[in-house]
Amino acid sequence: MHRTLKALGASIAALSAFGLAACSSETGSGSEPSGDVDIVRYDSNPFPSTYEPVPSGVTLITGATVFDGVGGELENTDILIENGRIAAIGAGLSAPEGASVIDAEGRYITPGVVDIHSHLGVYPSPSVNAHSDGNEAVAPVTAEVWAEHSVWPQDPGFDTALAAGVTTLHILPGSANLFGGRGVTLRNVPSRTMQGMKFPDAPYTLKMACGENPKRVYGNRGGPATRMGNLAGYRQAWQQASDYRQSWREYWEAAEAGEDVDPPTRNFELDTLMGVLDGEILVQMHCYRADEMAMILDLAEEFDYQVTTFHHAVEAYKIPDILAEHNTCAAVWADWGGFKMEAYDSIRENLPLTHAGGACAMIHSDSDLGIQRLNHEVAKALSDGRRMGLDISDAEAVSWFTSNPARALGIFDETGSIEEGKRADLVLWSGHPFSSYALADNVYLDGALMFDRADPERRTVRDFMLGQPGEGDY
Repeated sequence: MHRTLKALGASIAALSAFGLAACSSETGSGSEPSGDVDIVRYDSNPFPSTYEPVPSGVTLITGATVFDGVGGELENTDILIENGRIAAIGAGLSAPEGASVIDAEGRYITPGVVDIHSHLGVYPSPSVNAHSDGNEAVAPVTAEVWAEHSVWPQDPGFDTALAAGVTTLHILPGSANLFGGRGVTLRNVPSRTMQGMKFPDAPYTLKMACGENPKRVYGNRGGPATRMGNLAGYRQAWQQASDYRQSWREYWEAAEAGEDVDPPTRNFELDTLMGVLDGEILVQMHCYRADEMAMILDLAEEFDYQVTTFHHAVEAYKIPDILAEHNTCAAVWADWGGFKMEAYDSIRENLPLTHAGGACAMIHSDSDLGIQRLNHEVAKALSDGRRMGLDISDAEAVSWFTSNPARALGIFDETGSIEEGKRADLVLWSGHPFSSYALADNVYLDGALMFDRADPERRTVRDFMLGQPGEGDY
């Protein structure tokens, strides 16, 4: 197994007691009795999380400058961690008996880094064809596939991301298809299974893509071959999903009234789209151009669903008012652009301009390398914004890699900010997180010290790296 914290041994062993239950007891065999009629209702979460926090003690971190992730900067501040949660925040806190006390004077604390767009596990390292499990590029609509079923928990990229402060990450299918499949939100911990990493009760997401990719991939394979073909494909799929949902509603109404009726034939693809229409699955959509994002928002109004976040969104700076009006976020790079036509009109000020325009904005990686420096990516974008005269504080910008992605993933009530009662997902930085020289000294997940730059024994190492050059050297 993994060479990691000694405390992980007991935790990983305990996971075996949970097994890999494929279904909850919500519907048992898939039906529930109503009088003499069995009503069919399928489990919406047949692969539930088995994640259990690594055991942690009581920790008091003292004297740090704290960026709380929601716009606050607190100097000379202490944070008390108990039972894996943030128990208290303030100055001059007393250490409970037996607590570990960390002197953080001169250092900085932020919430754990949240990456809303990662392909770790589905495009793992080493990057070889055998590991290419992120794009089910066989048809333009593959909403039936789930990224979690491709996640390889042994990807060494999880360890290097942890060393950079990433505590939570969202794994998406690729962008070849109009509908690429479901995404999954993970805790960045070692595990024998994907389910052992799965963020408990995090909403499922649906990856969609607009623009060049789908028409390039399918232009000579039956289409779509154009942007108008893309839109027609979305509309056809959403209409089928609407009809499918209506057929289930009619069935349930009749069955609950005691009628002897047959259920609709189950369709895994349409199950996912119906989940979006019901507001249970969050749309995360690859889209570059402003005009296409605006058109997709019109499409969402036509079929009455919500686009949670546009990803890449290199022209988000052109439409922050439209994004804000639709309560839609933009997840962007700091300075990637120009690598294809739909990325041509990118500017380095995209992130700060979108934020200043009133929209929800954030950084993302889409890279096993970029995920290792998301704090520095934010620093670049912030400096570009300031050079053009935008007045954005450091504390506001910290939200771009913490609370904003947490909100866009539907997990902000649990993580993404430093507030009493929340999961103690914290990064203690060696210096200001926007300094080019800043490194993550300590990384805590649910209050457990998962990475300690000063202690090689407190670093996670995946099986694949055992015996390899650079093992555990982050």
